[in-house]
Amino acid sequence: MTVADAPAASSAPAHGEGPQVSDFKLANGLEVVVIPDHRTPVVTHMIWYRNGSADDPIGKSGIAHFLEHLMFKGTASHPQGEFSNIVAELGGQENAFTSLDYTAYYQRVAKEHLGAMMELEADRMSNLVLSDDVVAPERDVVLEERRMRVETDPGAQLGESVASALFTHHPYGIPIIGWMHEIEKLDRTDALDFYKRFYTPENAILVVAGDVTADEVRALAETTYGRVPAHGQAPNRQRPQEPETRAYRRVSLADPKVEQPSLQQAFLAPSYSTAEPGDAEALDVLTQILGAHATGRLHRRLVMEKRVAVAAGAWYQGTAVDRTRVVLYAVPRPGVSLEDLETEIEATVADLVANGVDAKELERAKTRLIADTVYAQDSQASLARIYGSTLATGGRVQDVARWPQDIETVTAEAVRQAAARWLPPRRCVSGYLVKDEAA
Repeated sequence: MTVADAPAASSAPAHGEGPQVSDFKLANGLEVVVIPDHRTPVVTHMIWYRNGSADDPIGKSGIAHFLEHLMFKGTASHPQGEFSNIVAELGGQENAFTSLDYTAYYQRVAKEHLGAMMELEADRMSNLVLSDDVVAPERDVVLEERRMRVETDPGAQLGESVASALFTHHPYGIPIIGWMHEIEKLDRTDALDFYKRFYTPENAILVVAGDVTADEVRALAETTYGRVPAHGQAPNRQRPQEPETRAYRRVSLADPKVEQPSLQQAFLAPSYSTAEPGDAEALDVLTQILGAHATGRLHRRLVMEKRVAVAAGAWYQGTAVDRTRVVLYAVPRPGVSLEDLETEIEATVADLVANGVDAKELERAKTRLIADTVYAQDSQASLARIYGSTLATGGRVQDVARWPQDIETVTAEAVRQAAARWLPPRRCVSGYLVKDEAA
């Protein structure tokens, strides 16, 4: 069970002669996506819910992630521990993760056990049983998870502070795991209220990748998930939206545990769900040009030429329901101040805005982006996550299939304009991580 806060590589995927993906809906509203992969007799079974930490009620941060933990506590038909025991006995693997916009549960098993996985997941979609005896200890588990991952990690603490400064109004500024003081108060009623609101067939996406056909999956889904009663309609996500950024902000965290200072710059940017046509694709190409390992401009200028950094890069979290972020980062060489490093990052972006990108650089970035998605087709889990995350954030199967062609149409001028519009210093939240020498 994990908090999924890492950036997505991109919004999409299949390219050329990829798998012949099928999608359909059951009568109760459950969306189903089938990705055939007949190379080995195994399947990856994933159920996605269109709710994440950004859907946590005010004052109850962390409830989406907490409920993910509680979903393993059993039903009347399958008591606590039985689900995981069955998966293990069948030689399978399982896990779950919560992100800002979705929660997902998955198993990888031999193809003949797909029906069993569907039966188990369909059961806990509507029949979860919770008691205070299981809720309280699991809350302690989540609190300990936060202590280990955040309270003792200065880098994680800085990341939370930067997000809070960037998203001053939108819940993307609240950590997925939740704030400690709010997690401490979560209870059984909070979990069940959230469960009843979001864990419905209309709000779910079933993704099956592996040695199956669409007809096989449809038949199994009808006899398992198809029996889960519909609630009438999917829940409405009600989120305040972030105002436009107007002022540069700096967040600095000093801690004696810091061994290596670092710098990050975060910028509010459109996601694939909110962008005007072509804007998100241009941001994908832009961050590849700036941040690619070894070939990106930040690496070349800061690490190779100026020798002011030991690492530098960029990422874009394009798969999101609402406006999202672009992040540039660097780790300084000994003796280089974070202020000087920030100046070099800004100069790198300014040079791109002033002089644009050349044809070879543009083509290299596109080729690498698309190649990464082609390589993803070698992994059932990667393919399932690409489709699941896209659909869970408002995209469609067609968007995934069309994404490589959309990337190919990005022009050098679109990349330059994206940098000029979304990455000026005044829109930045800079995060400084430094060692506290006085402690």
